[in-house]
Amino acid sequence: MQRLIVKVALFAFMWISAGLPAPASEPEIVSVRKIWDRGEHNAFTDLIRFQDRWWCTFREAKDHGPSLGQVRVIVSADGEKWESAALLEEREVDLRDPKLSIMPDGRLMLLMGGSVYRGTPFGTRSPRVSFSADGRQWTSPRKVLAEDHWLWRATWHDGWAWSVSKLGEGGDPRRGMLYRSRDGLDWEWITEFRLPNNTWNASETTLRFMPDGELIALVRPEWIGSSRAPYTEWTWTKLKHRLGGPNFIRLPTGELWATSRGYGQTATTTLARMTRDSYDPALTLPSGGDCSYAGMVWHDDLLWISYYSSHEGKTSVYLATIRFKN
Repeated sequence: MQRLIVKVALFAFMWISAGLPAPASEPEIVSVRKIWDRGEHNAFTDLIRFQDRWWCTFREAKDHGPSLGQVRVIVSADGEKWESAALLEEREVDLRDPKLSIMPDGRLMLLMGGSVYRGTPFGTRSPRVSFSADGRQWTSPRKVLAEDHWLWRATWHDGWAWSVSKLGEGGDPRRGMLYRSRDGLDWEWITEFRLPNNTWNASETTLRFMPDGELIALVRPEWIGSSRAPYTEWTWTKLKHRLGGPNFIRLPTGELWATSRGYGQTATTTLARMTRDSYDPALTLPSGGDCSYAGMVWHDDLLWISYYSSHEGKTSVYLATIRFKN
């Protein structure tokens, strides 16, 4: 056995020294379980590891469309048994797409979209933000930015929260605006995403910083962007696959893995290999119909993914664990 380990280590050293890319990992499902179905329609999830517990958030409403949504936060010590920790609501406002992040001071920050329909499919909207020191007691949702904005997900880096607001709803083009903030309340405009061929259609966006400071954006409906400080100039790649609810994560190996709604004969929740200019679906989670919008966390050598799906009838929240093999 020791001789085998030495041979494997020597092979890895020679491979890296030769400048060759690491052998691609293959994902396999370890487990999938339904963790919440108590609302009529449970959707648009996010997941985080905070204070040695799992925290998952999502929207509860009558249906996917313009109904009045509340934001539920649930908690688990082991990922198997879950309980409700909080329910955030605002009178006559549809709260949806909640996204969790941990601030530099150790508090949780929760970004949400807040829409007021007034008898129309879209009406007006603006982002909401709430804060919590324990995941259970939250400040009342507070408006940030101007009407018609929607800060979709925040990523913290060197004391700043970075987020893209999708500006414009109910049709194309949507416009992506890059912002940053020290406290989640006051947001500083950085640039507008100007996609190739004067395409302005930029919507839901997840941002991640690489170890060397490069900033990568995965953008609905079909774009990957990359930029370096001060992040005002971007390089764009148009993908062959449509995206919905895009998210991605960098593993300790340096590999990037993304989740999105997959669009085929039926919608699915897809896990894909990703680089700064490619997106290749590799695994489909048990899912179908109204689905996707995943949270992603690397913990105990597994990728933990929260998502929602209606493949078993009722639209419910699921938790999957994924193992990677070389």
